[in-house]
Amino acid sequence: MNSSRADAALSPPPGKKLRDYVETALPKIVLGPTLACALVFVYGFVLWTAWLSFTESRLLPRYDLVGFIQYVALFENDRWWIALKNLAIFGSLFIGICLVTGLLLAILLDQRIRAEGFLRAVYLYPMALSFIVTGTAWRWILNPGLGIEHLVRQLGFETFTFDWIVTPGMSIYTVVIAGAWQSSGFVMALFLAGLRGVDDSIIKAAQVDGAGPVRIYTRIIIPSLRPVFFSALIILAHIAIKSFDLVMALTGGGPGFSSDLPATFMYVFAFNRNQIGLGAASAMMMLLTVVAIIVPMMYAETRRQHRG
Repeated sequence: MNSSRADAALSPPPGKKLRDYVETALPKIVLGPTLACALVFVYGFVLWTAWLSFTESRLLPRYDLVGFIQYVALFENDRWWIALKNLAIFGSLFIGICLVTGLLLAILLDQRIRAEGFLRAVYLYPMALSFIVTGTAWRWILNPGLGIEHLVRQLGFETFTFDWIVTPGMSIYTVVIAGAWQSSGFVMALFLAGLRGVDDSIIKAAQVDGAGPVRIYTRIIIPSLRPVFFSALIILAHIAIKSFDLVMALTGGGPGFSSDLPATFMYVFAFNRNQIGLGAASAMMMLLTVVAIIVPMMYAETRRQHRG
């Protein structure tokens, strides 16, 4: 009798059991639909695209596997090699310019100058725009009959030319200009946050030892921003590889297909030329490129942090 009363006193009331169960199950209930959608609409469609890349799908999907025919056709296509070349040009210049410009702007703002908030907003504003808006605006700016060339000629420089956007060999560089203009402010924000997180005591100790501003930044501050460099590099590489809307709005892949990137190549062949299998093969190559770049970098960074 006494033991049963003791057990009843020790056992939690039914209301508390229900509350504990709800608290335990609520995260699963909330995250369950999101996880299911991600599995179906992200990983499911990745697997579906991979399957189509091994078929002869054209206007409509076909599911009979035919091996690596589409991949062979892809690498025999001259337009694909132009897209890869453009990706190398765009990716290297875009990432390099964004990193350098973002770091310099962050160092400038880190000097606690006046109107810092206003300048930070100005630098960050382009990131609030979509790449469609950016591409459209820069298409007007770079148009020889409307933009920079027309303006300079109106000022009296009749021989001035700036027609990169209609020149096959230079059109990809206009994509670099527009992309770097939009993304440099975001990189600046990353570096500025990193600069504000540097321990002031280290900087003061270096100043006591007689180190000047240039040496402090090059020897102490910038090396300590390695994690920020890594994060910015990952984000910019991802943007560069999947760039589609900026190219379509700015150059449309032209003149001809001189400014094609792998993303625009995939869209044209999958949806305009009704070669779904070839488009799927190019999409899988883009995915493999992302994996080949990002995974080794993340692995190396993780190992470095563990050693540290």
